[in-house]
Amino acid sequence: MVRILVTGMSGAGKSTLLQELARRGHLTVDTDYDGWTLPGVLWDEPRMSAFLARHDDVVVSGTAENQGRFYGRFEHVVLLSAPVEVLIKRVATRTNNPYGRSADQQAEIRQYAAEVEPLLRRGASIELDACRPVGELADVVEGLS
Repeated sequence: MVRILVTGMSGAGKSTLLQELARRGHLTVDTDYDGWTLPGVLWDEPRMSAFLARHDDVVVSGTAENQGRFYGRFEHVVLLSAPVEVLIKRVATRTNNPYGRSADQQAEIRQYAAEVEPLLRRGASIELDACRPVGELADVVEGLS
């Protein structure tokens, strides 16, 4: 596998896909955890740059305001997309991340889906239907070269 960024809205299944890829033996980084994201929804650029300089074969997931600065370092930028109602249902019931349970956060997700997802779509090299089974999504990502 090559360097791949998986991006998308909250609830699209980025973390679930990464867990499946890690289970299959791939190096993965979920930027929602372990201090990769700084206040203001920004990736820690020096840390990400150093990490990518050391790894040619990794799947990174996340959505951050400055992620576009790194697009040239990835062979593929994969956008996971799903209807906003699917996103809301997923974030309301997930157990690994509290974001998305409140009405205000769900309104924010709706706004981001309308305003941010089109920007992500323009930067993506491939878009995948996040309603597909995670195994199928992992198969597609593994097939990217």
